[in-house]
Amino acid sequence: MAALLSSAGRLRALCPRLLPLLRPPAPASRNTVHQIRFLTVAPQQEGSVKEEPVSDVQTRRTWQFDWAFNKLDNSVRKTGRIPKNLLLKVFDEICKTGSPGSNQTLLLLRSCGALLPEVLSPERTELAHVIWDKMKELGAVYDTSHYNALLKVYLQNEHKFSPTEFLARMEEANVQPNRVTYQRLIAAYCNEGDIEGASEILGFMKNKDLPITEAVFSSLVKGHARSGDIKSAENILSVMRMAGVEPGPDTYLSLLNVYAEKGDADSMKKTLEQIEKTEGYLMDRVLMQVIFSLAKAGYPQYIEDVKERIRFEKDLIPDAMNLCLTLITHGFEDISFHILKSFTNFSRDNVDQGSFFLQHCVNRDTPVNKLKQFCKELQEAKMHSAPLPFVLRCALEANKAALAFDFMKMMKKEGLPLRPHYSWPLVVGFQKENNLKGIFEVLKVMHDLGVELDADTYADYVFKSFADSETARAQLKKNGCLFESVGLSVAEIRYEAANGRLNNVLSLLTSASTPRIDIRQIRSSLVLGFRSSDDVQLWSKITEVLYKDERYCLMPAAEPTEAVGYFLYHLIDSMSDSEVQAKEERLRQYFHQLKKMNIVIPTTHYSGICRLLDSSQVPELIKDARLLSHKKILSTDNIPETAKPDVSALEKKLEKQKAENQPITDVLKQLIHALCEEENMQKALEVKAKYEPDMVVGGYAALINLCCRHDNVEEAMNLKEKVFPKNSPVALDTQKYIALVEVLGKHGRLEDAINILTEMKEKDVSISYRTVASFFRILNAAAMRGEVETVNRLHETIVNLGLAETAALHSPLITVHLEKDDMPAALEALINCYKKYGKVLQLHNIYCRLIEKGDSDLLQKVSDFISREYGDMMALYDLFFAFLQTGKYKEARKVIETPGLRAHSGRLQWFAKRCISNNQMEVLEQLVELTQNLFECDRNQMYCYLLQLCDNNNDWKKAEAVWTKIQEENLVPRAKTLTLLAQILEKNGQVVPFEVPKVGRKDTESITLSGEEEREIMMLCRKNNAKEAYSIFLKMRGKNEVHCDSYFTLIKALLAQDCLEEAIKVKRIAETHIKGFTLNSAASSLLIISQVRRDYLKDAMAVLKGILDSGSLPSRSAVVALIQSLAEKGDLKNLQALKNMLEHTTKTVGIPASLMANAIALAHTKNNGLDAAMEYLEPLLISGAQSPDQGVQSISYLLRKVSEEGLEPALEKFGVMAERLASQYGIYRPVTDLFLQYVSADRVEDARSLVQRCGALVEEKRTFINFMAKSASRPGQAKAIETLLELIPKHLDPEIAYFYLMKCYELDGDVASVKALYEKTKEKKIQLHELSLKSLAAFLKKAGEPVPFTEPPETFKVYVEKWKKRKLEAL
Repeated sequence: MAALLSSAGRLRALCPRLLPLLRPPAPASRNTVHQIRFLTVAPQQEGSVKEEPVSDVQTRRTWQFDWAFNKLDNSVRKTGRIPKNLLLKVFDEICKTGSPGSNQTLLLLRSCGALLPEVLSPERTELAHVIWDKMKELGAVYDTSHYNALLKVYLQNEHKFSPTEFLARMEEANVQPNRVTYQRLIAAYCNEGDIEGASEILGFMKNKDLPITEAVFSSLVKGHARSGDIKSAENILSVMRMAGVEPGPDTYLSLLNVYAEKGDADSMKKTLEQIEKTEGYLMDRVLMQVIFSLAKAGYPQYIEDVKERIRFEKDLIPDAMNLCLTLITHGFEDISFHILKSFTNFSRDNVDQGSFFLQHCVNRDTPVNKLKQFCKELQEAKMHSAPLPFVLRCALEANKAALAFDFMKMMKKEGLPLRPHYSWPLVVGFQKENNLKGIFEVLKVMHDLGVELDADTYADYVFKSFADSETARAQLKKNGCLFESVGLSVAEIRYEAANGRLNNVLSLLTSASTPRIDIRQIRSSLVLGFRSSDDVQLWSKITEVLYKDERYCLMPAAEPTEAVGYFLYHLIDSMSDSEVQAKEERLRQYFHQLKKMNIVIPTTHYSGICRLLDSSQVPELIKDARLLSHKKILSTDNIPETAKPDVSALEKKLEKQKAENQPITDVLKQLIHALCEEENMQKALEVKAKYEPDMVVGGYAALINLCCRHDNVEEAMNLKEKVFPKNSPVALDTQKYIALVEVLGKHGRLEDAINILTEMKEKDVSISYRTVASFFRILNAAAMRGEVETVNRLHETIVNLGLAETAALHSPLITVHLEKDDMPAALEALINCYKKYGKVLQLHNIYCRLIEKGDSDLLQKVSDFISREYGDMMALYDLFFAFLQTGKYKEARKVIETPGLRAHSGRLQWFAKRCISNNQMEVLEQLVELTQNLFECDRNQMYCYLLQLCDNNNDWKKAEAVWTKIQEENLVPRAKTLTLLAQILEKNGQVVPFEVPKVGRKDTESITLSGEEEREIMMLCRKNNAKEAYSIFLKMRGKNEVHCDSYFTLIKALLAQDCLEEAIKVKRIAETHIKGFTLNSAASSLLIISQVRRDYLKDAMAVLKGILDSGSLPSRSAVVALIQSLAEKGDLKNLQALKNMLEHTTKTVGIPASLMANAIALAHTKNNGLDAAMEYLEPLLISGAQSPDQGVQSISYLLRKVSEEGLEPALEKFGVMAERLASQYGIYRPVTDLFLQYVSADRVEDARSLVQRCGALVEEKRTFINFMAKSASRPGQAKAIETLLELIPKHLDPEIAYFYLMKCYELDGDVASVKALYEKTKEKKIQLHELSLKSLAAFLKKAGEPVPFTEPPETFKVYVEKWKKRKLEAL
């Protein structure tokens, strides 16, 4: 076990690297109270505030407050600070709602003080004023808490103001000050040394009998000192004790700050020593604030004495970082760096501890020499692995060109590599400013530094500032920055080709000055150029040059046939079917021209081209392509299927018909089926032998199945080979094949089993989820028998043939080794499963078995593997759960107490649910106990798991013990927890020792249900088996009481599966059993959707009215479904009524103004009122263009519906209107909608013609991005994005377009297209986004394909956030 614990210890040693992200909770102190309290919902202030009725506005405010709260809360909890950008983003989002709530405003104001260490105090105060004014303008109502928050911001930012004027403002606003207001006003007077003003407020507090707290005394210490009376300041501590108030950290901090401001080191030292004697220690955070005071006062020489007293422990890192940032902000970089170097106490391996410091120095324009010195010292102290490149990156991100150049020069001196892409952000920055001189300067500096710029730099960045490559070359030469290179030549060809100037491409390719170029570098651009040109002569001449000029044949094969073959294949592959069809004649001429030029291509490429032409439905063109090579195309055929049998005493009838020489086929079939049902194999085989000439296929199939059930493998195979041989077009049904595979595997006839599986694939046998489950059962049975070869080969065959592939199917590959107790093989199988299929299976079982065996080497190996693939935290959780499961609680405690480990709710829930389902009370109790101090652990939820198991076991005594534990932990239980506990106690006749909360339906979440049937109902509903749940519900009616939650769950599940009548019946039963029962908005919304599907539109309108009248909000999908259904019916009257009903809630529900306008126009059209539709819609579109946030802009829904329903005259008329709006009013959104409708409907020529007439529509970038995003969310939509890339390639951001196209292919499961597209992006030098690469890696692993790049290491969540930012940049 010692070795095992050392294994756990080695894992724990990995964790310090996670500290910046995984910070354990720091003990609260008075001086950091603002960091905690600012995030609490504002408490009710003295005096009454008028309550608003519950409404959609209030609901929306609550939701928005939660969102903002979580954003800012997460930032503070992780780092102890808020980035300015995040605060501004939250502010912007709240402003957009137009109705800020009290808590939202309070939250924003409280964030403008010390929580912004990267911002100077005056800027923070100015931001607070902006927020105050803006919120007031938007209708925020200010109470005492808001004024107090503003006072706190003033104090933290040392903002000078008049307390009397502040009180006057409060009085003017009819807001009464409270104790906190007076305390902070005293602090304001004391900051200025105005003891007289402070005394006046103090006297007022005494007259009102308000308590004088430590905060007041602390302020008075500062006030006396700043008035020059240091003696009185020191005497305040004695006065406090006489008043019965003990000095705390705040008081000591005030006194120490007083000495720091005076530079009185002796008094400071004496006070610190006295505190250590009396208090034992002073909080490190207090000492950090003293350091800041010394720095501000100009006494840096005394900082070291204070710093030495700070215990730089791991949980102090965020606070130390914030001190460093604050010091840098105020211009004390050297002192900040001195503090930073104290971090070396922590061995954090490869974490670059100085990154935050360097980045803030760059942002605050720290001098270059200082930055250089900091970098040098950080690297020497091993606190940063690559400081120079990091500072360069920060400079590039901040667009600080001079600093970037300086650091590039430093990097060159240090021998560090310089990359061409370092120039990209600078070039882009200068392009935005139209600063050509800046671009030339970048090129010169890069050249002077010895960096040869590549083709991407020139083509994608530099040339974009010029009309064409020729102009670019002339300008570069004129300004002394034309540096001839292969990259420049490649870029020129790519740029001209991509812009369709093939005559220039030909000139460049034939020029004697053009160097040797690998055709792969220009292939994609040439393809684009060919597609945008109709000049077959130019196509042919360029292809001839590529074929005959050896400069362009640098591929490894060194064969021109290969190079041109690849090029032709990619050219055809890049075209859509419609494009190939449109260019059929030109392609035919092109192939003939190539033949005349004696150009031939390899047969492999020719075959690929023929396949592409065939799929594009231009078979005639294949004959012309054959001119370039000779290869016959093979074809394949499809094959059909079979049937089924029945019943009893048919022998006499059979014999009688046989004797009378009548046909006996049907009777014989019935008899065979009847015998099979009776499982009488012997008799069935005798009947078969006696009447074999009259047997039919169905009878044989039933016999095969019967023989398999009776393990008669020989007879089953004989019958199968006789009647259903492999070469027969007739196939057994899936169930019979599965039975054969199972019995063959069981009897060791592995080759026969594999042959059956192969036959299933060849005969295209239907595979359902039940078939997949059967495959798993067969593999698992073999695994339980310990048959390694059987499991491996059957699994390999199933997967390779593509019969099935689910995570569960891979599990037996590991189970078989666990059954044989071969742990090395089990671990190897686990790792292989992950490498091949991207799944980690049976991990918990492997961990438990290794711990039981005490195999520390293998335990370390599996932990290292999980750490490497999923991170240290996941490995620690797996180890923790395994120790718990095996009863090794001490070891589990050591793992869960790893510094920096945070709660992972998903992992904890998984293990808790496992304990509940396996009835493991002791293990679950240990889980709850050991996670008590785990940072961010939801203790309410942990105790709720315990209570669920108590409820399952009806163990009220254990539940009572849980209640005691909750109280010992000083936990405030949620209503859900209390209600569940009360249920358990009441059910067992026990007194409930607390007031049971009246739990609203929203708060009950998932209170554990009483009764097995009710639990089963909930489980079936979760598994989307609502009909079975409904039948159980009907059976238990009257027997058991059904909880409110169960009614809701069942109704929602039934509605989700469109079982409207059943849902209505359950609703009526609930209304008779539960007083005041009404559906919540979620269930009501589902009801509306079901009613719309059934065309019960009046009922749906009534339900919607009920939701709105109750002050709730319907779901967006329900409202959209109802609007669209009314529109398609042409029901103008009800549409108008619905519009009036939703007048004040459309924005809240998320219904765009365009939808209702489109629906009304469609209804007019359906009623033959096309002119009325136009008259209604056109003015709305014109006014909508003037107020984009709330007006009608889009007509996409209207165009889609008229197009789908074949209303061509209407589509034409709306199209004329859209083009008129574009030409006369410059409103391009409607014509863009028309263009995209043509694209969606595959009317490519109409779309092409439209974009030629209205070229400006391509500027609607947001619309195109939204269109691609929507296309990529539905299967079978790749064609739409391909068409866009064909029609407007220059106006789409290639990274975004290819991202969504890749998503389409992944959604379609099209492995070949995915791989081809990835290769295409490589050829085009398009850098796929990290999110796309992450998704692509997961897709390829799932498909069993190798991943040809390094998978991005972060989680999907990280890259999703980056992608959102990337999309915003593109707009």
